[in-house]
Amino acid sequence: MLRMKRRQFLAATAGVLAAPALMRKSWAAEPEVTLKLHHFLGPKAPAHSQMLEPWAQSIEADSGGRVKIEIYPSMTLGGAPPQLFRQVADGVVDIVWTVNGYTPGLFPRSEVFELPTIFTNDIAAANLAMREMYDEYLAPEYEPVHLLFNHVHAGQAIQMANSPVRTVADTQGKKLRVPGPTGNDVVTAMGATPVTMPVPDLPQALSTNAVDGALIPWEIIPPLKLQEVTQYQIEGPDKNRFGTTTFQVSMNKGRWEALPDDLKAVFDKNSDEAFLRKVAEIWRGADDHGIQVAVDAGNEHIQLTAEEMQTFNDALGPVVDKWQADHTDFDSAALVAAARAAMDKHKS
Repeated sequence: MLRMKRRQFLAATAGVLAAPALMRKSWAAEPEVTLKLHHFLGPKAPAHSQMLEPWAQSIEADSGGRVKIEIYPSMTLGGAPPQLFRQVADGVVDIVWTVNGYTPGLFPRSEVFELPTIFTNDIAAANLAMREMYDEYLAPEYEPVHLLFNHVHAGQAIQMANSPVRTVADTQGKKLRVPGPTGNDVVTAMGATPVTMPVPDLPQALSTNAVDGALIPWEIIPPLKLQEVTQYQIEGPDKNRFGTTTFQVSMNKGRWEALPDDLKAVFDKNSDEAFLRKVAEIWRGADDHGIQVAVDAGNEHIQLTAEEMQTFNDALGPVVDKWQADHTDFDSAALVAAARAAMDKHKS
C-alpha cells in the first residue's frame, strides 16, 4: 500500500514538473506576430482565394510559424472600401489590399500605369515596371505606409447591361461605372458620363439602371454575378483594354518597423519579381475564367476589330496629354516616358 501511494505521488509530481515544459512548448508554437489583413471583396473572389491567401500562407510557412496573417474580406472589420488606406495608415488594421483610385488624389504618380495606350494588355509588364520605378518615381505617395507590392488587373473592358458597343460612337451619352480618376477621363473621352463607385456596389447599380455599363475586367464577373445583370462584354483585339487599375498591398508603417529584419526579409522574398509574375498569371487566368462564365450564361463577347479599336484609341490618346497637363507638381512627362520604357523592357 505504501509503495502504491509512493508511485502515485511520484506520478503526480512528474505531471506537475512536466506542465511548465509543456506550456513553454505551447508558447513557442504561438506566432510572434499576428497581423490583420483587410480588403473589400468576398472570400470567393480570385484576389482573395488565389492571391492573398496563398501569399499569406507562404509568409507564414517561410517564417516558421512566427508570423500569422488573419484575412478579413468583405470589409468585415468595418468601414467602406475608400477608407482602407486610412485604416492601414492609422493602424486600425495592419495590412490592406485596396484600389488606389478609391482615394482620389493620393496616388497621382501611380496613375500613369492606369492610362490607356500606356497599359494595353500586359499585366506582368505593368507589375514589374511599377516595382522598378518605385524608388525613383512612386515612393513619395506611399510615405504614410510601408508598401509591400503594387499590381494591376487585366485591364478595363466594357461591360454593358443592354447596349452593344463596337465603336466609340456607341458609348456616347451612356453612364459608365469607373474605379477612379483616370477612369473618369477615359469615360469622358468616350463621350459617356463617368460614375465613380466601389466595385461591390456595381450589381445593384446595373440592375436599377443607375449605370448603363462599367469599365471593369472580366475577373469580377463570377464573384459579383455580373453575367446576370449584363448582356455584352467588349474588349479590343488581342485582349487590348482601355487602361487598367492599380492596386496596393500595404502594411502599417509602425508595424513594419517593429518587425525584426529576418521577418522583413520573409515579406520581401514573398513579394519579389517572381511573385509579381505569378500575380499576373493569376489575374489573367481569373479574367479568362470570368469571360467564359459570361459566355456560358448566354452573354455576347464582342472582340473589336483593329479598325473599331482605333476609334477608341483616337479618342483616348488625348487622355495621356490631359493627365500630364493636370499634374504639374511633378515631372509628369518624364514619368510617362519612364513608364512606357519600363513597360517595353518587361514586355512578356
